[in-house]
Amino acid sequence: MAMEFRITAICFLLLLAQGPETQAAIFDVTKYGAQASGKSDISQALMSAWKEACGSITPSTVLIPRGTYLLTAVKILGPCKAPVGIQVQGTLLAPANPAQVKADGWLTIERIDRFMLFGTGTLDGQGATAWANNDCSKNPNCGPIPMNLRFNFVTNSVVRGITSKDSKNFHVNVLGCTNFTFQHFTISAPETSINTDGIHIGRSTGISITDTNIMTGDDCVSIGDGSQQINVERVTCGPGHGFSVGSLGRYKNEGPVVGITVRNCTLTNTQNGVRVKSWPASPAPGTASEMHFEDIIMNNVGNPILIDQEYCPYNQCNMKNPSLVKISNVSFKNIRGTTSTQLAVKLVCSSSNPCQNVEVGDIDLAYTGKANTGTQGGAATSQCANIKPIFSGKLNPPVCVNSAQSS
Repeated sequence: MAMEFRITAICFLLLLAQGPETQAAIFDVTKYGAQASGKSDISQALMSAWKEACGSITPSTVLIPRGTYLLTAVKILGPCKAPVGIQVQGTLLAPANPAQVKADGWLTIERIDRFMLFGTGTLDGQGATAWANNDCSKNPNCGPIPMNLRFNFVTNSVVRGITSKDSKNFHVNVLGCTNFTFQHFTISAPETSINTDGIHIGRSTGISITDTNIMTGDDCVSIGDGSQQINVERVTCGPGHGFSVGSLGRYKNEGPVVGITVRNCTLTNTQNGVRVKSWPASPAPGTASEMHFEDIIMNNVGNPILIDQEYCPYNQCNMKNPSLVKISNVSFKNIRGTTSTQLAVKLVCSSSNPCQNVEVGDIDLAYTGKANTGTQGGAATSQCANIKPIFSGKLNPPVCVNSAQSS
């Protein structure tokens, strides 16, 4: 499936980037009344250009040329009659006030096949006001906060070259999508930005994130339930909270997570490295399997390797009841660099559903902070519970050395 998807993506890129003699029809938003003043809303102009492009029987592109444009919120809907793209060369500005974006997505792309979002431009969510007032982690009655990009039920599609900046919420949410790649994509927000996951994936299959730079205030990539065949490769992360599978097991009817690969990535100054997390007191059983984290460099990373089946932020759950999520067939291989926390490897699984077939090999993580005595340095450590890993190669720190912990 991965090879078939790459071929589809490459063919689609070539189709929308042909020479001038055979180039796709261009629908320039400035021809529909859009002005690059940064103050005049171009929502109607964009929707008018999209309507014609989507209705074209030949490949077409909506162009947002260089300049700065104000965009309140739009939902780009398919299906379309031929491959279609949106080329962003300028800067799109969201309203700084979240209340002016009356939707949970600033730019929503929905139910389109063979779509491409590309260019050298920037989607600037102007999120600082939203971060300052975001209490959704503690307040279940908080109002909706818009994400920069939402992709719902989009297939055989590509995001390439553009930048997502300062989203008010997640930068990108991928839901119900199939065969979708992000390539040479940049995500940028300060470390202090709240709940600004770079790319969140849920209930989607065949998603590839490659050659991408993510700097944000939450997970660089987060993978939710129902996600299958997800490939993350040559991605730099930091600042941020690392690469996360989960959290899982909080809700009923969660789909299985199968086939996650994170490879050839670099994390720098992140709160976490690679982690799988599930809530205790799960309302229903779940599964997460075939997850592989390999060839990863950690630069001053907290909690570089982590399975946490007691994930419970803000004490919102009953820790007495173990997680019902079954984790199996996982590997952590060739992970090296430095850890900012002395506990470099934590593999804490469910007491009712111990992890199975977890391989740990060629780990070399040096602790650069202060030891428990307060002195500089000290050896990195590990912690294990309800797991019996398979070991290979060098292990620094030694993993699960206390057999009682890994029972």
